[in-house]
Amino acid sequence: MARFTLPRDLYHGKGALEELKNIKGKKAIVVVGGGSMKRFGFLGRVEACLKEAGMEVKLFEGVEPDPSVDTGMKGAEMMREFEPDWIVAIGGGSPIDAAKAMWAFYEYPDTTFEDLCIPFNFPTLRTKARFCAIPSTSGTATEVTAFSVITDYKKGVKYPLADFNITPDIAIVDPDLAETMPQKLTAHTGMDALTHAVEAYVSTLHCDYTDPLALHAIKMIHNDLNDSYNGDKEARARMHNAQCLAGMAFSNALLGIVHSMAHKTGAAYSGGHIVHGCANAMYLPKVIKFNSKVSEAAKRYAEIARFIDLKGNNDEELVDALIAEIRSMNKKLDIPACIKEYEGGIIDEAEFNDKLKTVAELAVGDACTGSNPRPIAPAEMEKLLTCCYYDKEVDF
Repeated sequence: MARFTLPRDLYHGKGALEELKNIKGKKAIVVVGGGSMKRFGFLGRVEACLKEAGMEVKLFEGVEPDPSVDTGMKGAEMMREFEPDWIVAIGGGSPIDAAKAMWAFYEYPDTTFEDLCIPFNFPTLRTKARFCAIPSTSGTATEVTAFSVITDYKKGVKYPLADFNITPDIAIVDPDLAETMPQKLTAHTGMDALTHAVEAYVSTLHCDYTDPLALHAIKMIHNDLNDSYNGDKEARARMHNAQCLAGMAFSNALLGIVHSMAHKTGAAYSGGHIVHGCANAMYLPKVIKFNSKVSEAAKRYAEIARFIDLKGNNDEELVDALIAEIRSMNKKLDIPACIKEYEGGIIDEAEFNDKLKTVAELAVGDACTGSNPRPIAPAEMEKLLTCCYYDKEVDF
């Protein structure tokens, strides 16, 4: 038996934000990030809509780009004082992910972060509040997923939290919010969405319910991401839908080692964080090559290639065509080919190699590794990460 879970309601299209006026409740806490939602007027609109719905509103502002355990705890403390019956998170993946963790700590103050790190180990939520997610970026799709990524800065490790309990009750996918994304963010979030869809399609847990969502998302992203990156508003609106479809697929089919590697390299190095979507974009071609040694995975990558009209006489040629196409997309989006080139070389080579064994072991132990189509041992993960650092060919 398998499970397929999505939000109870999903409102989409221009003006969908107005649906907040119809939410029934007494108090809402709004969780938001660093200020762009306020600058562009969306936070004010959210507050106004919730007040029109008859609710008292409180703000939790300033969620950092990679939300921390401490932020989750602080938000939960505010919630316990305010006692909201709705949690509304608006912005990129970070404030929504942070709010998911806050939700658990709010309803269960004795729960530890270590408890939540165990996949599908959350306590039963909705004992105090329900959850509404409003994305402003077109990538994470956390508004429809059972996932949250929280960083333990003391350990320098990102942890994906997974449980169907944290799938939001309401998702509002309004393309007006995505129009404000800067170009680099459009590229990184778009490739994050592509990675979600590709990994979901080849996951060991894919099924008839997730496959069409993944394939259609891949085609939409392939068609629209470059135009969205170059400022086409209609393409950007379609990308906002595409990333959501990709999220529906991966929330139920799960992911693979592209994400395992992105999670464990993201906060590991002193030179700076590797932005999640950029990490996925760099690692995806290497992982496709690694996974394609398994015939079933090669077959499914070939199906993706055919679906987006790439050419090849057999599965191997189609896999290579897909890899080449993703590398071409990255180049057009000004995404580097490897970690060594990231942000002009901020990830020090000596530090990368010093930490390689530890990062590889953590990546193998990541929650996303179990559904990857090819099993991987720590020694193989070291080789794969090395290929991703130097842009070497994957031949094992």
